Amino acid sequence: MTNTNILETKRLILRPWQAEDAEDLYRYAKNPLIGPAAGWKPHFSVNNSRQIILDYLSVAETYAVVLKNVQHPVGSISLKNGKQSTLVKAADEAEIGYWIAQPFWGQGLMSEAVEKIMQHAFADLKFQKLWGGYYDGNDRSRRVLQKCGMVYEYSQKKYVTALDEERIEHIFSLTKDKWITAKRG
Repeated sequence: MTNTNILETKRLILRPWQAEDAEDLYRYAKNPLIGPAAGWKPHFSVNNSRQIILDYLSVAETYAVVLKNVQHPVGSISLKNGKQSTLVKAADEAEIGYWIAQPFWGQGLMSEAVEKIMQHAFADLKFQKLWGGYYDGNDRSRRVLQKCGMVYEYSQKKYVTALDEERIEHIFSLTKDKWITAKRG
């Protein structure tokens, strides 16, 4: 099943990935500061990025994060549920995953994207709880989760197959009720 939704914020368009995005994806995903922090290897060619788009990113609820003023993808965000996620415990839950290219760090763009995906998850898809996590040392991802209202649940050791190493993953969550209460407050 492919993704057909397009979501929009003040500065961003969240849209389905396309094979034509391979050069833009490679430009940012080859950076060794991006993938390993998120649990995947840096991309090694445009063709590698194209294959990753076709194999992994062209699925339901996975979005290219497009900055309106540059008109190309600068990151990715997704909602995973069911067997796609190791964090999800029920059918009405999903896991948020995301990354943004280094030149766009510190601008609040990923927090903006996460807020939008939360709204979509709770209001449109009727999820009742969202999960998110980050690997030890990835303080930028931790700050995004906290800024978007997620609260710490637990930490766990996790074997990261793509990197062939064990890491500590810190898990956060947010329920729909707490999200609604925060939006009203």
